[in-house]
Amino acid sequence: IVLTGGDDRLWKTWGFPNGNILLTGEGHTDWLSGCCFRPSGTQLVTSSGDTTVRIWDLSRRGCILTLRGHSRAVRGCSWHSCGDFVASASMDGTSKIWDVNSERCRYTLRGHEDSVNSIEFLSFSSTVLTSSADKTLSLWDIRT
Repeated sequence: IVLTGGDDRLWKTWGFPNGNILLTGEGHTDWLSGCCFRPSGTQLVTSSGDTTVRIWDLSRRGCILTLRGHSRAVRGCSWHSCGDFVASASMDGTSKIWDVNSERCRYTLRGHEDSVNSIEFLSFSSTVLTSSADKTLSLWDIRT
């Protein structure tokens, strides 16, 4: 199964080798910039030009949580390997760490001087890697 998101504001899961669409999700009001499966495979996260991050439940086939807090388009998203946290990177120059269980922002990472274009958790750690239009990469320990 492959997950995609695009300018049409939709995410889709595709089955292979046939390439048939298995599920489609709609709800964002602008382009999708990122999407990835929760480590358990039961949910996914999407990020969008509409400034939101959304959590989707595959069995319910719908959005179960919309995370708001960025002031500009969200350029990327990532799940932590434990499945309890989502990271987002935004054109507002910040990144956020979201606690999915409490449904709130745990940390806002500030330090880049321009758009944060991507974000990834390093596997099985509390370290996050961000890349920015300011031509820098940053490693963050979300515990500190």
